[in-house]
Amino acid sequence: MDFLALDFETATPQPDSPCELGIAVVRGGVVREVRNWLIKPRQWPYFSPFNVAVHGIRPEEVADAPRWEAVWEEALPLLHGNTVVAHNAAFDMGVIRATLASHGLPHPTFQYFCSVSMARRVWPGRTSYNLKALCDAHDIPLKHHRAGNDAEATAELVLRAAERFPSITAFLSKAQVKVGAFYPKGHRTPGGKVTAVEAWR
Repeated sequence: MDFLALDFETATPQPDSPCELGIAVVRGGVVREVRNWLIKPRQWPYFSPFNVAVHGIRPEEVADAPRWEAVWEEALPLLHGNTVVAHNAAFDMGVIRATLASHGLPHPTFQYFCSVSMARRVWPGRTSYNLKALCDAHDIPLKHHRAGNDAEATAELVLRAAERFPSITAFLSKAQVKVGAFYPKGHRTPGGKVTAVEAWR
């Protein structure tokens, strides 16, 4: 089973303010690599106090970090053509869309799904579907709200849910998890709403 898990932390409430990106690479049903990048957002040095309280990343920690363009150049080959999962994917995919738009960069091509929606399908009736609650229920270690750790925990959560399936495609089909997509001229949400790239410029 091959897929990627992705997580962003942002500096402000604006979606185009990523200050950290984590990607967990799953190959053959095992997390093989976890990549983590601190990012100097275009809003630097301003960080929202609320956001800092959530993830603990401060402006001085990213003062010498690469800008989005450099990080994206490294991350794009991992994402391109793959299946990507994020916990509360609407947030993370919104960060990608908004940040690519504000930097004038083209869309990549990949499909994605939300592990919250997946968990509701696989483990119905739970009182909470937040990442910490699900990780606690499945004995998955979690240092919450740091991108690499959240991405790895999300990957492990999907592996628990899909352990009896030979591929991520087979699992998503059987569990009836809706899939969204990025493509060069636009974006399709898991709910089927299509947005053209031009609308974000």
